[in-house]
Amino acid sequence: MKKKFLALILALGVISGILTGCGGKEEVKEDVIKIGVFEPLTGENGGGGSQEVDGIKYANKVYPEVLGKKVELVIVDNKSDKAEASVAATRLVEKEKVAAVIGSYGSGVSIAAGDIFKNAKVPAMGASCTNPMVTEGNEFYFRTCFLDPFQGKVMAQYAIEKGNKKAAIITQIGDDYSTGLGNFFKEAFTKLGGEIVYHGEFQTNEQDFNSILTNVKASGAEVIFAPSSIASAGLIIKQTRALGIEAQIMAGDTWENVAIIDVAGESAEGVVISTFFDEHNTLATEEAKKFVKGFKEYLGGPDEIIPAVASLGYDAYVVILNAIKQAGSTDGEAIRKALVDMKGVEGVTGVYSFDENGDAKKDMAVIKIVKDGKFQYIDTVVVK
Repeated sequence: MKKKFLALILALGVISGILTGCGGKEEVKEDVIKIGVFEPLTGENGGGGSQEVDGIKYANKVYPEVLGKKVELVIVDNKSDKAEASVAATRLVEKEKVAAVIGSYGSGVSIAAGDIFKNAKVPAMGASCTNPMVTEGNEFYFRTCFLDPFQGKVMAQYAIEKGNKKAAIITQIGDDYSTGLGNFFKEAFTKLGGEIVYHGEFQTNEQDFNSILTNVKASGAEVIFAPSSIASAGLIIKQTRALGIEAQIMAGDTWENVAIIDVAGESAEGVVISTFFDEHNTLATEEAKKFVKGFKEYLGGPDEIIPAVASLGYDAYVVILNAIKQAGSTDGEAIRKALVDMKGVEGVTGVYSFDENGDAKKDMAVIKIVKDGKFQYIDTVVVK
């Protein structure tokens, strides 16, 4: 009798362990939908990555649930490094079991992680990764930003319209964003009748640009296009002006960061960039109008400046949530199909649908200039 009683106790213990160890944990997971946030919080792109994360966090605050469940953000730091990107991406899909991923700031790390998301069939929504290679051949990678060929064309057109016929390009070796955008600017600028008189390249973490800039000065360039990281931008600007070079300095979206102005100081005055969003854009959506007021309060008050990449991070979250809602599921294949079929989902920077590559169908860019120590809106450019 004692043996039977002992056996019964042991059996109940095993069943209890199964329910607690498996069923209990599973029950908690069923109440939460995990979305991975794959961004650089450290390294040379840490500043931009942190801004993007701010937009994602705010979107999560505005829209905290989907399918009747709480959305939990799982934030990982890819450290602005391609090798670390693979580690961070693997953690999200294998350990955290996220339903989808948002990120990353930086095309290089996005490309590096692409196959990991693809093989796991976890949809990824890039926010500001603009290099065409991010989504090429990857049916599980999408993005909310415009692409570098478009951005290069916008900036080349702006340079020509301002009367500049000779351009110098400065790009960062091994940086997919920098080299890609530099080449797209070169192609567009020459097609519009301009001439590339010099193309200089530098290594990551380089701080002395005087050799390159001496060649720029000798070339007679009227405009300098330097799509580099935040870490190098302020130094390039400052050293350009220190050599007495008066050429117009221009760059792409990565330069929209106050850290650049902090480093360059007065030398930053007149720098022109292309970017994704500005609160003064008269073509803004209704979602954008709500976002501006709410996000400023979230950041600390009405005088706060809204980084364009934060608006893209917000949009990436909104789009993913809509896809999960339309799919009625957290299954990766179902979410991917919902993204492919998506039409008319309104975000801050536009109304979303995606082409055959997973790229947002966009035809608009914002031009800003550094004036009085701030990035200020110049114009909204629409390219058909």
